[in-house]
Amino acid sequence: MPTVSLTVNGKAVTADVDPRTLLVQFLREHLRLTGTHVGCDTSQCGACVVHLDGKAVKSCTTLVLSINGSSVTTIEGLADANGPLHPMQEAFRQNHGLQCGYCTPGMIMAAVDMVNRKGNDLDDHTIRKELDGNLCRCTGYHNIVKSIAAGARAMAGGAGQQAAE
Repeated sequence: MPTVSLTVNGKAVTADVDPRTLLVQFLREHLRLTGTHVGCDTSQCGACVVHLDGKAVKSCTTLVLSINGSSVTTIEGLADANGPLHPMQEAFRQNHGLQCGYCTPGMIMAAVDMVNRKGNDLDDHTIRKELDGNLCRCTGYHNIVKSIAAGARAMAGGAGQQAAE
């Protein structure tokens, strides 16, 4: 079996993998990082969003061997383990941006990427348009949009920026 070497949440990881192994499988099954969820297996729902070399990707359609040498950040690595939540995570908590929580890790990872690309002053239309690839089956998105706007403003202070990259 081929070997893959990655940096995941700041730690070097090397493993022998089947060539067909998807990044989401590698994270969940090999590394036991179960915050990245599998919702559809077709890249439609966004529950599996992680950051690959600083950009949001859907890990359910990314072959782990194709990203050998890359850096991956999951929801578990967004904030320091013993530190405060990342500003976007805190905004979701404060603004009730979740219900069942299944889509939340992917939403948060997509939201951080959105802020990194679009800036800290996001209007509702922009947020909703950018969330096109992330589905929530529980909410009407109102509190998710509110959470992302609040998180974007909070990220302007610089807290959590390093962890997000």
